[in-house]
Amino acid sequence: MSDNAASKVKLEHDREGDFILDPELLAERFALGPERFRHFVQSGHVRSSVEQGMGEDEGRQRLTVRCGNRAWTAVVDANGNVISENLTVLRHAPVR
Repeated sequence: MSDNAASKVKLEHDREGDFILDPELLAERFALGPERFRHFVQSGHVRSSVEQGMGEDEGRQRLTVRCGNRAWTAVVDANGNVISENLTVLRHAPVR
């Protein structure tokens, strides 16, 4: 994902300050069709976390959404603009 494409994405917050994420945007980021992504959500395979920036990253937040073995991470400025994003394939530790 290029920084140019990322800069066009703006995320909104609800009244409590939580991110409101468009499922179609996330499905696209994970290269899934909307129905397939919805299935992952309904089966509990989508999780998210938000980290607050500190120091030189003050005012920014890092949002990570995990779906199966992939993680989409976006750095968001104080106005909700996505300033960078990437998709990572996570490696699972072998089962012993």
